Amino acid sequence: MEEKNASEIIARLDRLPVWSLPATFIAVLGTGFLFTFFDIFDINVSFIQTALTTFGVSSPSSPEIPQLLGPVVLWNLVGYVIGALALTPLADRYGRKRMLMITMAITGLGSLYNALSPDYLNYLLARTITGIGVGADLAIVNTYINEVSPVNGRAKFTSLVFLFATLGAFLGLWLGLLITTPPAPFPLGLPFALGTTGIFATAGWRIMYGIGSLLALIGLLLRVELPESPRWLASKGRIMEASKIVERMEEAARKKIGELPPVPQHIEVKTITEVSYKEALRTILGNRVYLKRWIIVMSMWFFGYITVYTNAAGLTTILSSLGYPSSEAGMIASLGILGFVAVPVLLILFGDRLERKVWVPISAVIMLLGGAIMAEAGHNFFLEVLGAFVLFFGNNLWIPISYAWTTENFPTRARVTGFGLADGIGHIGGGIGAFLVALQIGNIVSHGVTSNTPLEVFMLMISFQLLSALISLAGIRTAKRRLDEISPH
Repeated sequence: MEEKNASEIIARLDRLPVWSLPATFIAVLGTGFLFTFFDIFDINVSFIQTALTTFGVSSPSSPEIPQLLGPVVLWNLVGYVIGALALTPLADRYGRKRMLMITMAITGLGSLYNALSPDYLNYLLARTITGIGVGADLAIVNTYINEVSPVNGRAKFTSLVFLFATLGAFLGLWLGLLITTPPAPFPLGLPFALGTTGIFATAGWRIMYGIGSLLALIGLLLRVELPESPRWLASKGRIMEASKIVERMEEAARKKIGELPPVPQHIEVKTITEVSYKEALRTILGNRVYLKRWIIVMSMWFFGYITVYTNAAGLTTILSSLGYPSSEAGMIASLGILGFVAVPVLLILFGDRLERKVWVPISAVIMLLGGAIMAEAGHNFFLEVLGAFVLFFGNNLWIPISYAWTTENFPTRARVTGFGLADGIGHIGGGIGAFLVALQIGNIVSHGVTSNTPLEVFMLMISFQLLSALISLAGIRTAKRRLDEISPH
């Protein structure tokens, strides 16, 4: 009887054609994403000041900076992997909401530790702790969004929440430009930058991490109001709780569209009250269908993240090592990030119109164009900004779509675990790859910068995104299909 009732609840949920939770809940989830991506991107501009004031580096164009940055990115992603693998199964066992609170708290504490770091070793440890929270949080947030979104709008609402992520990235870069770089005439920098003034001259980067911890606290308090995922509750046999949430969602949908569509055919839903980590792993790795899907999406993330994190954490450092003044390099990255902001705007409108996997090669081609423009710009500021805009646009276009796609590949009882395994192990590629790419870039520029060096650097970075795009084409089609039809229990 429980399984019959669970199937009915899922069918009622799947018939809702519009977002049926309070609109403010999108902002609640988005605030968490804003902080998460602020934390990912705040290192891009500010790390140069950190290295100069705290790690004993003498020059902003020193090859030491990318060499110091590599381990920082690596250990942040090591933490990400730990969080993704160790904490995500708890969300499948104990619920999405409870773990959303815990992961945001971990992330905020890591950011506060970063603000207080006295040396390189503590800085590394703080970034690792922050990574633990981020790795789990992204998996749980994306799973939650897709479990409560309408069938024909999972990519749309993932992208809408991702809009807050782009604002966080934008804030991380521009705040770094304002309080950690020296003033310079526009467009070579900000004339009113504070990076050489008072406390900002030595502690601007610390203030940034302090702001990050405050954003995390705000995100944590807002999440208290979120309901549990009714899809997860139904899968646990908690029928009454799930039914009450779905009833509220149905009422909200009626207010928007009037009469609701008919309830679709029931899909068998097995209720499992307890799912251990071992059982969740067996669901993903012990089933041929889900194992194949996991290999594809994990490999896509593995290679794609090498490019993503090299660009996201290191573009300012790369440009500085190619001979750009640090303020100008930061300005190029900070204007280029507008390409990131444009991503969700496009995907909110068109994300559900194409299959998920098609967006990955589209993104890779756009990145190639952006990298080529930057490499051939020849220190032409406006061409560099255009190239950075295109580069950031391509670098992030595939990510929210692939977030949605990854959750769709796995069943409810192990959905967060599946996402964590794919995205977490994928980050191992991002961490090791970005570390090795940073070292290789340092080696390339240490031999002198020639006219061919920028093209060599950017093509090295983008080559991994091309490989990711080829792998993605082997994946399944999921657009506009019911979650339990794509990934049966």
